[in-house]
Amino acid sequence: MRHGRRFEDQLAWYEGKSASAKPAWKRVKLVQIVVAAAIPVLAGADVSTGWLGGIGAFLVVLEASQQLNQWRADWILYRSTSESLKHERFLYLAHAGPYTEARDSDRVFAERVEGLVSQEHARWTQHRGTPGDEGSAPPPSAAATTVGR
Repeated sequence: MRHGRRFEDQLAWYEGKSASAKPAWKRVKLVQIVVAAAIPVLAGADVSTGWLGGIGAFLVVLEASQQLNQWRADWILYRSTSESLKHERFLYLAHAGPYTEARDSDRVFAERVEGLVSQEHARWTQHRGTPGDEGSAPPPSAAATTVGR
């Protein structure tokens, strides 16, 4: 596989981003659950409304952070792309699927991998919804280079 480095870089990028997005989302959600559950307990303990309002505002900030960063969506999107890339590598190495009778399996592999990366980039852009949002950007090379280079 003469384009192995590019492929491995892309796979590592998606796996790394997925691995960091999942715990970020889970941490924020767990804090939200604990803090939300504490509000009625604190209200029953006659904690001042100022404190309760501050805790409520903290919950709003946590949810806004999740909405801005989209950790859950990124986790799922990046994990899906990572698994698709692994599947493609398996087919390529086994000379199966589209590689069974391909005259130039390296070219087919490069085209299919770049197609997966391009699809992911399009989905990422679509779920972000706003041009210029720098949240957890797709890999810088997603549309810029080919696998064989």
